[in-house]
Amino acid sequence: MLPALSVLIVLSVLIVLSVLIVLSVLSVLIVLIVLIVLPALPALPALPKLDFTLDMIHKHQGYLPSHTMRDLIRDNALLLPAIGRFDIAFGFGDNSVSQVCEANNVDTDTFLSVCNLLSDNKVDPRLISLPSLMAYLKRAHAAFLDVDLPKIRHHLLEAINCSETNEVALLLIRFYDDYVAEVKNHMDYENNVIFKYVEGLLNNDIDPDFSISGFSVNHNHMAAKLNELKDIFIYHYKQKDTYRLSTVLFDIINCERDLISHFNVESRLFIPAVEMLENSLREKHDNNSQGNADDSAASDNQLDLLSEREKDIIRAVAYGKANKEIADELCISVHTVATHRRNISAKLGIHTSAGLIIFAIINHLVDLNDVKSKW
Repeated sequence: MLPALSVLIVLSVLIVLSVLIVLSVLSVLIVLIVLIVLPALPALPALPKLDFTLDMIHKHQGYLPSHTMRDLIRDNALLLPAIGRFDIAFGFGDNSVSQVCEANNVDTDTFLSVCNLLSDNKVDPRLISLPSLMAYLKRAHAAFLDVDLPKIRHHLLEAINCSETNEVALLLIRFYDDYVAEVKNHMDYENNVIFKYVEGLLNNDIDPDFSISGFSVNHNHMAAKLNELKDIFIYHYKQKDTYRLSTVLFDIINCERDLISHFNVESRLFIPAVEMLENSLREKHDNNSQGNADDSAASDNQLDLLSEREKDIIRAVAYGKANKEIADELCISVHTVATHRRNISAKLGIHTSAGLIIFAIINHLVDLNDVKSKW
């Protein structure tokens, strides 16, 4: 019995040792796989990092003063030009919108209103600071006239053959130059007339011969002609080497979009804010002039909406005179006559010469017998 027991013990020990050896070998293999094989395998794609801040932007219906500038740019990189037009310096790190605006002397509500509008978020023109918004619009005008449009022209000259024998190319450049002149006239008018008018309103100075509604009637984004030029190049101008031309067309598309965005800022923020200021000042003026029964009774008469100069314009139109003749007779510019007529149309809701003639006769601005021959 003893020898048999000894054999069993020896066998058991050998089995245990064998198992331990196998386990050791497997452990070494696993370590080698981890150290050598796995690093050579292609890395698995990282899981996308969820950005809860950007989701919250839209849940809160727009950008807030507490959002960081980084949040705004990550949400819409096209806000970068707007940041520059508020004269805000880059390098703002992770500071909040309110901190950055305060550091750059920019009205926070106005900055956020513009950014929210450009990102299709809700806006409220009642929050606008007109001095801050006008400063933004003036810098935008300078960006278009001094940077964007000249750059497009320079690249156009490089992209197409403008030799004297290529009459089509010369016509296209002339088309573009005429367009730029129109944009300049439009923006110079805003800078020199509209903004000065608003500055007067901010100083409680009401111009009875002008209102922002007259400006808004003919206000447009000035991008249609640029879009037309782009289409001519794409669909009608034949040129094989299109690399540079494609680049300048992309610049034209961006400028076109920027002009439309600029128009939206003026139409949905600037003009409504000015209208509210006008209404507030006129209401104060009306309240101060209460007590005169004759004045209050006459306030229902549409004639009271018109200045004496506007009545002179209506008389001249009723007598069949053109804008140039009216300008010469009243010693004013043709542009001023056109402005008065826009204001008259806005006040009376009459947009034709025939309608103004009837209005003039009904309100005894002219005699029927005097204007019969003009019909």
